[in-house]
Amino acid sequence: MLAATAVKDWLAVNKVPGRVRYYGCPAEEGGAAKAFMVRAGAFEDADIAISWHPSSWWEVVPPLSLANTRADFVFTGRAAHAAAAPHLGRSALDAVELMNVGVNYMREHMPSDARVHYAVLDTGGIAPNVVQAHARVRYSIRARDLPGMLELVRRVRQIAEGAALMTETTMEMRVVSAVSNMVGNTPLEEALQKVLEALGPPHFDDHDRAFATAIRATLSPQKIAAVWHSIGMEDTGAPLADFTVPLDARRNPMIGSTDVGDVSWVVPTVQAHAPTVAIGTPFHTWQIVAQGKEPAAHKAMVQVSKAMASLAIAALTDPALVAAAKADHARRLKNNPYTSPIPASVEPPLNMSRG
Repeated sequence: MLAATAVKDWLAVNKVPGRVRYYGCPAEEGGAAKAFMVRAGAFEDADIAISWHPSSWWEVVPPLSLANTRADFVFTGRAAHAAAAPHLGRSALDAVELMNVGVNYMREHMPSDARVHYAVLDTGGIAPNVVQAHARVRYSIRARDLPGMLELVRRVRQIAEGAALMTETTMEMRVVSAVSNMVGNTPLEEALQKVLEALGPPHFDDHDRAFATAIRATLSPQKIAAVWHSIGMEDTGAPLADFTVPLDARRNPMIGSTDVGDVSWVVPTVQAHAPTVAIGTPFHTWQIVAQGKEPAAHKAMVQVSKAMASLAIAALTDPALVAAAKADHARRLKNNPYTSPIPASVEPPLNMSRG
């Protein structure tokens, strides 16, 4: 928002024609907000898209992510008294457990860079003396590209169908959300790298470094080493990033999924990482939460806002940059046009926990 406001003000002061649009995207974590927005045409008239993400580093985000489908597998059986008449029951919970076993056996026979995770959302009740008539498990199924992800979804669904067959229950698969893998854009990545190098990382002070050092004391050496390994560098002992990661760093990226992926399929897209946390902080942890309102995080957000605004102004004043970005984007999609991974019948998950 700060970057978009800065660009808006710059356009007004300098009387330069152009438009900047800011999208707040709720439910990015699993809800795939941007994927639904892309499907609805929200990015069709954009020339480029610029985004950012919290990180340990000051860098251009490598354009790598996993395509991902989140889906619920809902099993329905038949309740019965587990002691007096167990033969009359058909356990939906048994079906969930058998499905999970089947998927775990599948792991040996899927691509090594694919990922499958699950969470049981409904166990059918808390009474062990009742055969559970309903149960639900949510799966996150990831692969390096859309075709690979869709093939893995097919295999997981077959395993669920097999579990239903074994337990004489019924199974319904409900897609919650889905995202595509990232499409890179060399001209925008090179332009953003120049901006990051010119601005430099945030200016941290002794308080920032002391707090980051305290956070790092709660992390294992393995977690810290893994983050350094992701950029192909040795640990310098620095608690916060005080350098710009080179664009050609020998990276070993830790790849997750993002709904920015779908944006990158329909408009040239680039992302920045800003060092809002101590080096080595793993995401989805209490340590991330603890650093969220620290001055260091705020400084990093302001600095990355400057970088995003600078790149946007460069694009608004240099038609050649936009033309090169669009040409690079068209080349990458020439033989692989975008198709939304979200089935047409699936609406945005307004209550993901309830399904």
